[in-house]
Amino acid sequence: MIRPSSPDLRHAGAVSEPIEDLELTPTALVAGGDALAHDADGRVVFVPGALPGERVRVALGEVRRDFARAELIEVIDASPNRVEPPCPHVAAGCGGCPWQHIEVAAQRDFRRTIVIDSLRRIARIADPPVEPAVELPSEAYRTSVRLLSARGRPAYRRAGSHQPVEVDSCLVLHPLLAALLSTGTFDGAREMELRGGARTGDRLVVAHPKASRLNLPQGVQAVSTAEVRRGKHVCYHEEAGGRRWQISAGSFFQVRPDGADALTDLVVAAASDAERVTDLYAGVGLFAGVLAAAGRRVVAVEAHRIAAEDARRNLAGLDARIVVSDVARYKPVPTDLVVADPSRAGLRAEGVAAALATEPARVVLVSCDPAALARDTVLLSAEGYALASVTPVDLFPHTAHVECVSIFDRPAR
Repeated sequence: MIRPSSPDLRHAGAVSEPIEDLELTPTALVAGGDALAHDADGRVVFVPGALPGERVRVALGEVRRDFARAELIEVIDASPNRVEPPCPHVAAGCGGCPWQHIEVAAQRDFRRTIVIDSLRRIARIADPPVEPAVELPSEAYRTSVRLLSARGRPAYRRAGSHQPVEVDSCLVLHPLLAALLSTGTFDGAREMELRGGARTGDRLVVAHPKASRLNLPQGVQAVSTAEVRRGKHVCYHEEAGGRRWQISAGSFFQVRPDGADALTDLVVAAASDAERVTDLYAGVGLFAGVLAAAGRRVVAVEAHRIAAEDARRNLAGLDARIVVSDVARYKPVPTDLVVADPSRAGLRAEGVAAALATEPARVVLVSCDPAALARDTVLLSAEGYALASVTPVDLFPHTAHVECVSIFDRPAR
C-alpha cells in the first residue's frame, strides 16, 4: 500500500470535508490530468493523483448529481507506471508538477491518449490521426515561470490551493532561472514572473506589484507590473527556429526553445509548397519569421501591440507584413496557408471564420488544449476541412498539458 506524497486536499481548501470513503479502480486519465473512475452507482468520480488500473481508497469531497471529486487517501494496488516523485517539494505540497508520480514514458502515452479521447468524444472521429508525440527532455526545461512571494522568498502554489510552498530549487526550471530561486529575494512583491533566454543568457524578472527591494544577481533585468502596462520596452532575447527573437516583458513566448524548435519544424513541414501564408495570433512572430525566412510571403496578424512591435523588429528585412488587429476584425486577403496559434480557448467560431475567409487550401492549428482542439475540429470539419494529422509535442513534462500541431486540408476543387 502507498500513501501518496501529495498533500491532504482537505486541508488545502480544494474540496469540502469528505463525506464518504470508498475503494475505486480508475480506468483512464482525462484532460486536466485527473483519473476517472465510477462508483457503485455508475457516477463519474475524478481522482487527482490516481492512475488507470490502480485500486485506490478515496474520500469523496465535492459531490454533484452526475459526478464527484475525490481525494486520494491510499493506493492499495499500484500501477507499474507509478514512481516516487523526483522533486522533494512535491512531498511538501508543491502543486506545480502534478504528474511527477508517473513514469516519464507513461506520461507521454497518457498525454497522447488524452488527445485521442478528446477527438473521439467531442469531434466524433472514430480513429483520430494522432501521430507519436515529439519527445523533449523532462527536466530543467522551463524558461518562463510565475511564482508567489512568501516573506520575500520564491514559492509555488500548494496543490489545490493558492497557499504558497517555499522552494529553493525546481526540477523543471532551466538552470538560468533556477539560480534565482536560491539567490534572489523579492521583498514587496506578491507574485513574480521569471523569464529567460536559455540560448542567450538573458534573464528578466517581472514583479507584481512593484517590488521595492529586489535582490537579484548582477545582469538580471527587473521591471514592475506598472511598467509592463505602460509598455516600457524591457525585453529579453531567445534563439529558436534558427533565428534570434526579441521578447518584451508583456509578450508571450513558448516556455522552452527546444519546444519552439519542434513546433516550427512541424509548421514548416506542413507549409509544403505554400507561397502565401497568413499567421493568425502571431505573437512576436515565431512562425511568421521562420516561414518568411524560408521564402514564403507572410501576413502576421496580432492584436497585442507590444507583441506586434516585437514581431515588427523580429521580422525586419523579411517578406512579412505585420497587421495590428484582433483576428475577428482582420480584413482577409487570399492565402494558400493559415497558421493559427490561439490561446487555450482555441480558435472558436470567430477564429475559424477569420481563417477560412482567406480561402486557404490548408490550416495548420497549434493548440495547447485537447478539448479546444476537438471543438475547433468540429467547426473546421463543418466547413469542409478534413483533419489530416495531429502531432503532440511534449512541451510540459510532469503535467497533463500537451501542445499539438494539427493539419486540416480542404478537398481539392
